[in-house]
Amino acid sequence: MAAKKKVTPKITPKVAAKAAAKMRKAGPDEKIGKKDLKSVALISIEQVASEIYTEAKKGRLPQMVMPQRNLDNVTYDPKNGYFELKGNMKTRTLDVNSVKTFAQTLRLMSLAQDMVAADDFATKREAYYVSKNWGDAKFSEQRESDMVLDDIEGMFSVKDVTREILRFVPEDHGGSVVGALTVIDKDPETGALIRSDCAAMGSGAYTVPSSVDHLGFETTAEFILAIETGGMFQRLNHHRYWRTANCILVEMGGVPTRATRRFVRRLADGLKLPVYAFVDCDPYGICNIYRTLKVGSGQAAHVNKRYCVPTATYLGVTPQDITDFGLEDATHPLLPIDIKRAKDALKNDPFFQAYPKWQKALNQMLKMGVRAEQQAFAKWGLNFVIEEYLPAKIKQSKKFLP
Repeated sequence: MAAKKKVTPKITPKVAAKAAAKMRKAGPDEKIGKKDLKSVALISIEQVASEIYTEAKKGRLPQMVMPQRNLDNVTYDPKNGYFELKGNMKTRTLDVNSVKTFAQTLRLMSLAQDMVAADDFATKREAYYVSKNWGDAKFSEQRESDMVLDDIEGMFSVKDVTREILRFVPEDHGGSVVGALTVIDKDPETGALIRSDCAAMGSGAYTVPSSVDHLGFETTAEFILAIETGGMFQRLNHHRYWRTANCILVEMGGVPTRATRRFVRRLADGLKLPVYAFVDCDPYGICNIYRTLKVGSGQAAHVNKRYCVPTATYLGVTPQDITDFGLEDATHPLLPIDIKRAKDALKNDPFFQAYPKWQKALNQMLKMGVRAEQQAFAKWGLNFVIEEYLPAKIKQSKKFLP
């Protein structure tokens, strides 16, 4: 299994000219612009607030209706490619028990209205602290404000209004990106175009912003490799694997953020590029990280159609890879939580229930009783994954797990 030393190819003028001829381009998400979701958001906020006011003024108890957000309320059709809501809704009626939540919901909607109108934003953490000036309606902890914000997004999701449109952004940034990709952004003050060459970041990488629908792209890449761990991403970047394989590397950093998933989705759709996922061979990597990238989650079913990558396929690490690449002594025993997660996926997750190949792979893992990390290939040399594993796997992309 000894790895052979390979040299990263140099970019000659002839190679550069040939690559330029194969350039693919994608502009901003035109659907977002056409629907003018800023206006839709403002109108939606006013409508909900007005209905609550009207009902209260008539002496009736106002209500808010929103979708139930859990795995029991989703369905999966491979033709559509993502978890969709079944349609079960929950109704919140104003009473002595819900009056605080009602007030908090209206105050957050008011904050959103101000931010959308002024083209400003607030992080989810800032939104929590803003409430400290709301008297009895203030949030006790951020978990409460996050849940109310999710409810608001759920109410407006039927009109394609997301929390990003409402100008609430997460604290954490999106993933890191390197490779054969140029990202075209705009200066928020002047509107001037800003071009970021993801192949010219030195030892660093381009960071996905919290909002990505306004971005344009240019690439000569042949595929996208979405990578679970920062360590593996750094190794592939350091050795310029993206140049050798002519691809785009995206670091997911665990379960990918919404911005990262939307970014990869736009690359896949706009540039017509296949997406290969490279994650650890364990129930969390498969049933949480990969599943969320590909089809979304039950909690976010109301926005999955935008924040997942239905065309993604699973390159590895697979249970079969443990045997095929001699990693038996580089594994770790499955923990009780791993076993529970895999069994729950087989029993309750619509995605895994839709694919016999995944059922076979998860049962194989349970039978083996072990898990393997991406870094396990270092057993055969630090760069074995670059020089042997990835080239061998990519040649068999039609055999990737769905």
